[in-house]
Amino acid sequence: MPTLLIIHHTPSPNCQELFEAVVSGATAPEIEGVRVVRRAALAATAADVLAADGYLLGTPANLGYMSGALKHFFDQIYYPCLDDTRGRPFGYWVHGGNDVTGAVRSIETVTTGLGWSRAAEPVTVTGTPGRDATEGCWELGAVLAAGLAG
Repeated sequence: MPTLLIIHHTPSPNCQELFEAVVSGATAPEIEGVRVVRRAALAATAADVLAADGYLLGTPANLGYMSGALKHFFDQIYYPCLDDTRGRPFGYWVHGGNDVTGAVRSIETVTTGLGWSRAAEPVTVTGTPGRDATEGCWELGAVLAAGLAG
């Protein structure tokens, strides 16, 4: 059974709301045959990444960059997973107070280096998440999971 690994850093209620929407989409009842695994960014390991077939990443934008927790995740898994995960699908969401540009750029840089293949447009949210943001995150989760179920 294919596995979708959701790696997240959810330090705020806004980030938690987006994370829950992603999980809801990824585990929608109409998507069958996909195992969804959730790991906090500081707890996720290279073994988790190697065991998964696709990835969803979630982070706040902190000081113009991805969170330190997500950066730590990438630092831990980069070389152990570099050769064996090339081409695997991924997606991501970013929440920020007023700008997420630097966080988006940093995620794109690392995932390009890993050779992962973006399977959906990122969801970027500034300020309090509204209905469009949560629906976008739900769809992000559903698209990645459905792509693995395919």
